[in-house]
Amino acid sequence: MDNRDNRSNRNNNRYDSAPVNVGEEYDVKIEDTGKSGDGIAKVEGYILFVPNAKKGQEVKIKVTETKRNLGFAELVE
Repeated sequence: MDNRDNRSNRNNNRYDSAPVNVGEEYDVKIEDTGKSGDGIAKVEGYILFVPNAKKGQEVKIKVTETKRNLGFAELVE
């Protein structure tokens, strides 16, 4: 196994630390807005970017992607 394979395996394992899982739904308050205009919510301190959400909104979201330190979610209609 070369170094590239080791890096790949290490990157796949790092996602295990997210306190949320893809497909889970949460009721959250949008706490802020990111540089690109996405809403920012937190679940157990874990940052989730939510497109089309505005600061101050209370919304239901569905997690679509997770990474080690942050994730992405969509509004649930």
